[in-house]
Amino acid sequence: MMDFIAFDLETTGTVAGVDRIVEIGAVCFKNGAPASYFSSLVDPEISIPIEASRVNKITDDMVKGQPKIYDLLEPLSDFCRSLPLVAHNAPFDTAFLVTDFKSYHTPAPSGLILDTLLLARKMLPGLPNYRLGTLVSHFNLPSGEFHRAHEDATYCGHIFIELLKKLKYPETPINIENLISLTGKPATYFPVIERQPRQLDLFGFE
Repeated sequence: MMDFIAFDLETTGTVAGVDRIVEIGAVCFKNGAPASYFSSLVDPEISIPIEASRVNKITDDMVKGQPKIYDLLEPLSDFCRSLPLVAHNAPFDTAFLVTDFKSYHTPAPSGLILDTLLLARKMLPGLPNYRLGTLVSHFNLPSGEFHRAHEDATYCGHIFIELLKKLKYPETPINIENLISLTGKPATYFPVIERQPRQLDLFGFE
């Protein structure tokens, strides 16, 4: 069974570069089951809008004193390494992370990014919608809380496994290129970012 990382974010809004990450969840799946986790609330250094809190139930008090995003990017990359990355509506989560990886000149994970939303639309025609909760119900997966990063990443990973099963995996080895073709989109990766040395100030001191 292929190993992969399922990941999800909660944010203050929907616009990468303007809104900010308030929670990161990543789950490493090995042999078809969750094996290890990376999960943290994030201090966005701005107030969380009421509309966002209504969705994810994350409040200003909850993120007070939590790590800043620049403290979490390198550990996240170390956790993900070069494994394939899976997210539901991956362009949304990826855009937020790309913004921060670039802003803080932090090397990003190098694995291929796959989108369970696109795969489900191709492989499960006729569903009323392709929201995470709808797919969890479709596959009769145990469910509890939604719109929290750790839980949603775990759901996403299980959905990905169910989609692979529909392709007769693991009896028939899955070709990554075939999965990319199914999405109808080009292969997606995080940009290659070289760590930048700290800049000296005008007087030559750090």
